[in-house]
Amino acid sequence: MIPKAFRNLPVHLILSIAVILFAFPVYLALIGSTWDAATIGRGQMPLTPGPEMVENYVNALTAARGERIIGYPVQVFLWNSLRMALAIAIGKIVISILSAYAIAFFRFPLRMFFFALIFLTLMLPIEVRIAPTYKVMSDLGLINTFAGLTVPLMASATGTLLFRQFFMTIPDELVEAAKIDGAGPLRFFWSIALPLARTNIAALFVILFIYGWNQYLWPLLVTTDRSMETIVIGIVKMMGTGEAHTDWNLIMASTVLALLPPVLVVILMQQWFIKGLIQTEK
Repeated sequence: MIPKAFRNLPVHLILSIAVILFAFPVYLALIGSTWDAATIGRGQMPLTPGPEMVENYVNALTAARGERIIGYPVQVFLWNSLRMALAIAIGKIVISILSAYAIAFFRFPLRMFFFALIFLTLMLPIEVRIAPTYKVMSDLGLINTFAGLTVPLMASATGTLLFRQFFMTIPDELVEAAKIDGAGPLRFFWSIALPLARTNIAALFVILFIYGWNQYLWPLLVTTDRSMETIVIGIVKMMGTGEAHTDWNLIMASTVLALLPPVLVVILMQQWFIKGLIQTEK
């Protein structure tokens, strides 16, 4: 009989290999951000930290200027991405939870028809509707604006579906008890439904923040001014089209900086995120 201590050894081994495979590129980026561009370009970068760490990060944040790059301060890109991710996450949650509450608790004509329309948009990725969306933003004069960067991405059929399914699990007895106590729809939403959904909100916030932070195609189309670009767009433009004289040290420093906000969000909200996926407050 296999000892208990060795039963899970294959699983742990597979997980350890997976962690190494996922973490090694991040480790290379971290190490590369501490060396000069010449060392990396020659293919002689060791796997230990170098002496250029402070200089590379300060340069990336404040100027992003190297042998090839005539850059733009990465701190501007980080700020744009942070504002965009927060606006998209909060906007999606607010719109989704209000629409889901209306569909779950109000009885009005064509209620399920509108819900079906919302549900059908799950089959339409942003690439399908990006041309008409861009046309609308252009006609409204919202190109190179924060509103143009965020508003088209705020509607979320996924969030509406998830919150609607959650609200449907609230017992009818709780709804009736609130009515007997004199709670109207807004009071019930604010005092009962919203607190019950807080773990779901936290879990969805983590997912939507990362979704907003990693946006590439829409910011690429709607921004032409460098001061409005996000960190993803900024890194891609740093890389250019060729590898000759590429300032990989600045690119890797910028990449590490781009990793920090989503990683911090996941770490800080990890407990709430897990609760939102596997538990409810009812």
